[in-house]
Amino acid sequence: MRSDTGDLLQGTLGVMILKALVLGPAHGYAIARWVEQTTDDVLQIEEGSLYPALRRLEDRGWVRSEWGLSENNRRARFYTLTARGRAHLKTEAAVWLRYASAVTRVLRAAPAIG
Repeated sequence: MRSDTGDLLQGTLGVMILKALVLGPAHGYAIARWVEQTTDDVLQIEEGSLYPALRRLEDRGWVRSEWGLSENNRRARFYTLTARGRAHLKTEAAVWLRYASAVTRVLRAAPAIG
């Protein structure tokens, strides 16, 4: 992710990856492109962040991977959301949406005087 997105968003990378896999298996480049397209290029995931995050998700049993061929016939590792990953995504998405709503309320609130 670009450095100007802040430390807060670093904690959301796993959730964004899991969300990208809801529709089915995808390789790393496709996951990164989905996030970029979905956020109108506000969030950009760098390879140096993406692949370690995918490995952590796999180690936790939230995704599984297997080798396959990409749309341009290149060998690529495809990641699939597991049932445990789907459950984790549901929980974490609810937490994040609640948190984002609270931050939005603070940012839209009139400052207190005195």
